[in-house]
Amino acid sequence: MTKQGRLERALKIYLHALALDPHHSDLLNSYGEFLELYKDDVVTAEHHYCKALAFNPSHDRALQNHKRTLPLVEELDRMRFTQVDAKLKSLLRVPDNHPGLRRVTSEQYFRHIYHTTAMEGNTFTLSQTRSFVENRIVISGKSIIEHNEILGMEAALHYLNTSLVKRLGTIKMDDILQIHKRVLGFVDPIGSGVFRTTQVFVGNFMPPPPQEITNLMNDFIEWLNSEETFEALHPIEMAALAHYKLVYIHPFYDGNGRTSRLLMNLILMMAGYPPIILPVEQKQNYYQYLETANNGDVRPFIRFISSCAERTLDEYLLASVTSVASNRSRPELLAQQKQATTTLDGGNGGDDYGDGLTIVVS
Repeated sequence: MTKQGRLERALKIYLHALALDPHHSDLLNSYGEFLELYKDDVVTAEHHYCKALAFNPSHDRALQNHKRTLPLVEELDRMRFTQVDAKLKSLLRVPDNHPGLRRVTSEQYFRHIYHTTAMEGNTFTLSQTRSFVENRIVISGKSIIEHNEILGMEAALHYLNTSLVKRLGTIKMDDILQIHKRVLGFVDPIGSGVFRTTQVFVGNFMPPPPQEITNLMNDFIEWLNSEETFEALHPIEMAALAHYKLVYIHPFYDGNGRTSRLLMNLILMMAGYPPIILPVEQKQNYYQYLETANNGDVRPFIRFISSCAERTLDEYLLASVTSVASNRSRPELLAQQKQATTTLDGGNGGDDYGDGLTIVVS
């Protein structure tokens, strides 16, 4: 069928077969070969070879395919990090007081609150989020809980900016507890900032039992601050893995996702990156990548976070160009942005509320 050029029909058959039997090693390997040969997608192909081996470690064809494609995939991942680093270097050359940078930082602040709360089911629109944060006027038709979720996220962002980002030293257990205390404090003052004491379930996933949380969190903090972690991992890798590890442990009754995303951004900001946004439009992919990580392959989730980081850098770089040359056309500005990233060497009220996420230049 594929030889006759009916690739789309073949793709649908593969997807239908995998939906019926997602653990079939021969099918997973065959689908990987199809993607590699006809779709030129070696990354997804290698992922399916890994899945085939997870269910049948002695699968000869999958072993050969995995051994052959793994070096290619690792090189592609390294190239992606190099590309992101080049854009970061370009952004760090922009002065902190640049008007375009200040404007996009303010806009990203409201967008971050909107997207991370919407990811958890909050129905505020972006304009409603901004209006409520700026004016503290209740939004008609929205529940008290939804209003308090917005207040909690803003409080947590302010805590990151004023107390954690510019502080020297390690990330402590109490830092994570204090982040969660602000995230959930307006919704659940009693359950905020404390570990859960009962078993919870997240869809089909069962997080570790409550009696293991303290030890798991101590191990997590040790990993988070170890020299081996800093030396072995790119900042985006470390941030993504920290996000995944914390949401896997699921130490709180609620607010684990929001707290994990804030911790991820704290790590990125400490490394000089701007805080990134995980768009609510990508919610399905976000949870799918987390599920894939639960099944043994965290790399697709790391790539997803990397793509979000790169998109954020593109937005900041474009803003730094448009404010200087606002009379130029968008294609010209995009071209200037691309040139900037390819010509580098080598290639409001209350104590808990702030103005927005800051950019830390290390």
